[in-house]
Amino acid sequence: MSMLDLVLNSLQDDKAEDIVTIELQGKSQMADHMVVATGRSTRQVSAISEKLVDNLKQNMGVIARMEGKGAGDWVLIDAGDIIIHIFRPEVREFYQLEKLWLQSAEPENV
Repeated sequence: MSMLDLVLNSLQDDKAEDIVTIELQGKSQMADHMVVATGRSTRQVSAISEKLVDNLKQNMGVIARMEGKGAGDWVLIDAGDIIIHIFRPEVREFYQLEKLWLQSAEPENV
């Protein structure tokens, strides 16, 4: 199982919603993939994040860094090759992070 498969399975198992994967290879040197997902409440966002970090450590030996879990509005997990963002619905709508990355992926007009 790849790390991306583990991330997606963990998010699905914990009932994350609107899971989007953005390919970053060739667009950014920070990671190969970005995954954006939604949790329905601050409690669910925090729980999804904790379980995902535990799954990465247990199954892949990856020590992921996590930011924002205390507030539970938007948690950023840096797992090296994969960056995961887990939002509450209102926060995700406000930042529209995937729209920003998907727009930047389109070729520029010269």
